[in-house]
Amino acid sequence: MLMRTDPFRELDRMAQQLMGPGTWSKPSVMPMDAYREGDEYVVAFDVPGVTADAIDIDVERNMLTVKAERRPTAKVDNVKVELSERPLGVFSRQIMLADTLDTERIQADYDAGVLTLRIPIAERAKPRKVSIGAGSGRKEISG
Repeated sequence: MLMRTDPFRELDRMAQQLMGPGTWSKPSVMPMDAYREGDEYVVAFDVPGVTADAIDIDVERNMLTVKAERRPTAKVDNVKVELSERPLGVFSRQIMLADTLDTERIQADYDAGVLTLRIPIAERAKPRKVSIGAGSGRKEISG
């Protein structure tokens, strides 16, 4: 149901670490997990240290785009940073969603640095039984 659009994710991740923080024009990759739970797909994105108002979720046709920005903490004049390993900047991920998913009913929750999207499977894509009607008798084809 979900199709990967980034086959070189690990290479991109290493390059982002070397290049520095992501920007809006060139965001860093956001780690994610995706799995099916009953009649919906669940996609979880790691965005620790990001406030909910700094997360942007868009769906255009079947393309889901999630962008988040981790901003620096407030600086005090007499503080000297000794070590800074937590990446700052913009993080983004795009996922191509299958036509069988209902993009109109996506639910988003944010808790403990994890953004969780629940995408239901469309009713038209669920398996269903087809009943067989009783015929009105024999029909003869003449020609």
